[in-house]
Amino acid sequence: MNLKLSDLRKEPKSLELFQKGKKTTPYGVHSNYRLTDPYPLYGRKGVGSKVWDVDENEYLDFNMGFGALVVGHAHPLIVQAISEQISGGTILGLEFEKSVELSKVIQERFNVDMVRFSSTGMEATTNAVRFARAHTGRNKIMKFEGCYHGGNDHILVSVKPKPGREGSPQHPIPVPASLGTPRDTLKNTLVAPFNDLEAVREIAEANADDFAGIILEPIPMNMGVILPQKGFLEGLREICDQYNSVLIFDEVKTCGKYYGGASERFHVTPDLKCMGKAIGGGFALSAVAGKKEIMEEIVPGVVSHAGTFNSNPLVITAGLVTLTRILSRTAMTGLAKLGQTLAAGYNDIVKDEGLPAIVSSDSLSGALAFAPSPIMNWRDFQKSDIGRWSLYYLMMLNRGIIPAGTGPDEQWTLSVQHTQEDVEKHLETFKEIAPALREFQPQMAIVEAI
Repeated sequence: MNLKLSDLRKEPKSLELFQKGKKTTPYGVHSNYRLTDPYPLYGRKGVGSKVWDVDENEYLDFNMGFGALVVGHAHPLIVQAISEQISGGTILGLEFEKSVELSKVIQERFNVDMVRFSSTGMEATTNAVRFARAHTGRNKIMKFEGCYHGGNDHILVSVKPKPGREGSPQHPIPVPASLGTPRDTLKNTLVAPFNDLEAVREIAEANADDFAGIILEPIPMNMGVILPQKGFLEGLREICDQYNSVLIFDEVKTCGKYYGGASERFHVTPDLKCMGKAIGGGFALSAVAGKKEIMEEIVPGVVSHAGTFNSNPLVITAGLVTLTRILSRTAMTGLAKLGQTLAAGYNDIVKDEGLPAIVSSDSLSGALAFAPSPIMNWRDFQKSDIGRWSLYYLMMLNRGIIPAGTGPDEQWTLSVQHTQEDVEKHLETFKEIAPALREFQPQMAIVEAI
């Protein structure tokens, strides 16, 4: 067969823009994770649960800005509030009056003492690591293999380490995720396997004199959706207490998956929380929040925290509307039920069609992995059939469904603007392509499978 993958896509204007974009932008995209083979989609607009590309193809969107749009696209309440605010300025160079109100909302909703706002998730995790080191006077931070916490050199480590480089499963070797990372930074980064409490204890004990803390996604969402085993988060809490270290939950994603975040979901309280994505309702809002004794150390000349766009009027306005008028507990509960419907439908189709796949889900997010057994950590994820997943993504896309984020390590996200009909359409499409996914062989080219 002489077909190329590009022949099977129906977005000529996206391809044209990509070819032009590569002349002005490295890799042709402004985030490496947006590239899909053989070219990325270029979008024109999003409304409700749908997006349109530059070729006017319509898609039901279950990516939702990589989890940032639990409010959905262009929510009317946010559009109205931002339209009213923008005439009063987008940045004042002063503290915005409503930042106090939003801080109080976050304080009560997420059970934290104090809050500092920033713009991106990466800023939040970078700041949280700094705060932990300042509070303890120590240097070493433990993170988990396969987890992504943004572009901070100290934790952009062992995100997607290749087989053969990562060391033993119980004692992974820190592997920089990018060229340009100073080797000296790795000496202060400890890497552990997720869901292996005994390994965490051993690594912490071996570095007890300089152990500042642990940062983790309570539910890793850069390996699909991996739930912590019973007692794992509680064990991390005990270890940090034992060594007087700081437990940091990176809830940039999970703060928008549950009304009170993952700490409410699992009844484990970290010392610091990093939040972002969904709390901004589509605007660049993030926060570090946590215990008063740590947060009060953030003062000029002691612990640095700054940002020109921190708590600007637009993001604060969007955050207030999002958390007080849209993502209520009632709305989040209903959304979780819709998520259960989607996950149950996936499980039924996988079983009925005999697909070699695993469905993992919780609340409004889930993931499909073509793996031989449940995924509990990064080493398990590496056993996934990436080719089969890529076929799944392409076939869904060509039928008007963006099923998840743009990679096998991503997940689907439902928004409050998704409907039962949207979920049924998603499942009908998955069922339609299931036979082709079942018959796909690893040695086959995707174009042959289609």
